[in-house]
Amino acid sequence: MIKPIKIGALAIAGALALAACSSSSSAGGKTLVVGTDLPLQGASADASKSTNEVIALVLEQAGGKAGKFNVTVKQYDDSTAAKGAWDDAACAKNAQDHVANVDEVAVLGTYNSGCAKIIIPVVNQAGMLMVSHANTYPGLTVPWDKGEPDLYYPSGSRNYARIIGNDAFQGTAAAQFLYNEQGVKTLAVLDDTQAYGIGIADAVQKEFEKLGGTVLRYSWDIKAGAINTSTFQKIKAGGATAVYYGGIFDNNGVQLVKDKTSVLGDNKAFLSMSPDGFSGYPALRAMPEAEGLWMTFAGKSLDGIKKGGGAPAKFVADYTAKYGYEPNSSYSIYGGVAMQVILKAIAASDGTRKGVLGAVFGGKQLCLTAAESVSGMGFCLNQQTGDIDSVTMTLQQMTGGVETDIKTLDIAK
Repeated sequence: MIKPIKIGALAIAGALALAACSSSSSAGGKTLVVGTDLPLQGASADASKSTNEVIALVLEQAGGKAGKFNVTVKQYDDSTAAKGAWDDAACAKNAQDHVANVDEVAVLGTYNSGCAKIIIPVVNQAGMLMVSHANTYPGLTVPWDKGEPDLYYPSGSRNYARIIGNDAFQGTAAAQFLYNEQGVKTLAVLDDTQAYGIGIADAVQKEFEKLGGTVLRYSWDIKAGAINTSTFQKIKAGGATAVYYGGIFDNNGVQLVKDKTSVLGDNKAFLSMSPDGFSGYPALRAMPEAEGLWMTFAGKSLDGIKKGGGAPAKFVADYTAKYGYEPNSSYSIYGGVAMQVILKAIAASDGTRKGVLGAVFGGKQLCLTAAESVSGMGFCLNQQTGDIDSVTMTLQQMTGGVETDIKTLDIAK
């Protein structure tokens, strides 16, 4: 019997017994399933739709196969219409549904780190591979908060990998840019009270204070339409000259940016900066208040991929020709990279969950070359942590409603 584990106040039931059968038996002539787990409703819906389309195109261009195995994709929605974003209960249900689908050998996702916290332990107990294209909260793979990351791996072995750099790097890059290049000495750092937001805000604060700066730390009210002008009044009184939004735009981001502008002025008068949690949102791009917003993206941006030419740029062109528009978000392309990793793991396996997992966390190290990757970025996965062995960080600024690349910084881990 697999015992249930508990994360915070949410008890997550153990993996179903039938999962063991799938893990140990041969896949035979079955079509293997990869489950994508994304928020298909709310502010992230467009980006998730594009991500699923990129994944479908990667699979189509692979001939619907990985090695000798036929592969198909099953889409899971971890959001609700009522919340308009990822939802704890939806994530918990999806975790059990992934395990219950005996033909499913890997999970691709999640987009939100808070949802990953819920799903990882359940699929870990079932011995399923999970690969995220967008989770950047450090504690999922490395020591960060109390008990992390071990509390997510009740089996005692790793099953989770991500093909994007974690927020320890993104936070460091943002803090150094603000302090060293923009001359900010007192910074207001806001978080959205969720795992990703707190993690990136903590990383920015730690590095900024290490450099000698002063941080004013607050949380913003994420309820839809909630007003945060009082927080910005405190920031103004505290002498800060810049504000950092540690969180995701889904969480009342429109009102937050409007409130900042109404109290502190536009981004010429009072600098603002965000992480990649604000990347890929048409609503943000359309806001005049967002003009001049500095941003970081934990990878090579869509703009950078296109300008880089070669096979990755051709893939973007193929996507555009197939669907009639470009990928909605840079993270959509990274969904394709995650799919490439999973397909490579399946091809190297015997078609069972155990075999697919072992192709990443056992035996030969799994790598994707720059020539193979639809992002144009090559890497190998660390078999102890599941993290990539190099990180590319892109600095962007919102100009004319476009997330414009300013420069790229490669960081060796």
